[in-house]
Amino acid sequence: MKNLKITVNGVVYDVQVEETDGSTAAAPAAASAPKAAPKAAAAPKKSTGTQGSEKVTSPMPGTILNVAVKAGQAVKTGDVLVVLEAMKMENEIKAAHDATVASVEVSKGESVDTGAVLVTFN
Repeated sequence: MKNLKITVNGVVYDVQVEETDGSTAAAPAAASAPKAAPKAAAAPKKSTGTQGSEKVTSPMPGTILNVAVKAGQAVKTGDVLVVLEAMKMENEIKAAHDATVASVEVSKGESVDTGAVLVTFN
């Protein structure tokens, strides 16, 4: 078995590959079942302001349930920026420090992947 890293559309997958000579069929290993390919990236949407230098990204794939901030708004440490539903749980994405929102890059109901930019700060 060889362990390989494969990048598809910017998403890195760790896979195991077994070389065979073609004379015997290899039994599939339950732990190495392939993951479904990620959805194709949607066309870039227009942001609600000029992007800032600091990006707040999604820690997991999910659906945006609520956007609690708007461009130009000052936020304090711990303020909720976005509510993200993932695996039937609501996850509050909070400000890590005091900042001013430069842009909001998502809207309610939008599906996002891990690493998608949600909000930017100046």
